[in-house]
Amino acid sequence: MKIAILGAMVEEITPLLSFFGNHHKVSYAGNDYYEAHYKGIDLVIAYSKIGKVNAALTASALLMHFGCEKLIFSGVAGAVSPELKIGDLVIASSLCQHDVDITAFGHPFGFIPESKHFIPSDERLNGVAKGVAQSKGIALKEGIIATGDQFIADSLKKEWIRKTFNADALEMEGASVAVVCDTLGVPFCVLRAISDAADMEAGFSFDEFLVSSAKVSAEFVIGMLDRLA
Repeated sequence: MKIAILGAMVEEITPLLSFFGNHHKVSYAGNDYYEAHYKGIDLVIAYSKIGKVNAALTASALLMHFGCEKLIFSGVAGAVSPELKIGDLVIASSLCQHDVDITAFGHPFGFIPESKHFIPSDERLNGVAKGVAQSKGIALKEGIIATGDQFIADSLKKEWIRKTFNADALEMEGASVAVVCDTLGVPFCVLRAISDAADMEAGFSFDEFLVSSAKVSAEFVIGMLDRLA
């Protein structure tokens, strides 16, 4: 089994590279990929750089060039649900693109013709995540994650995204990875640790909690790999 583990920023994969220790770096298409082995599983770990285009490119390389059969996205997100607090874990039931707007043609926000409005993640991988959460006594929230090429720090914009998409969290990569995986028929899940809460200014807390939240998410991914092995 070959599994891709993807983050957006180097901080999001650093805890994983430290945990797995020995790894082999491969440079491809302007990015670095780290091959490792864990309990009989072949791993390819990468960070895409921020944004939907970079995430889609890196996910495509992981699946089509490296031949990964499953993909786990691990990283941080901002909360738009008041139920989510800093350090909480959320797994995507589905993902959407909050910055897509062709409403001038009568379509709803986030809709792209000949594509899915909301892309569901893999139920089996989500089930593995729920099993890890139960065994560790972690309250894992499952909900909709909204993606856009914007770092949202405005509370009014956050509330609009929550109401428009019934979203629980937002970030800048997940839905584009979902599009790639769904199109290629590869099971995926998106796990995010909350780095800023809905009632806070995102810029105020993001840098402070990025590293600690990324560690929370990475440790959870390792627990998923233990079960998959």
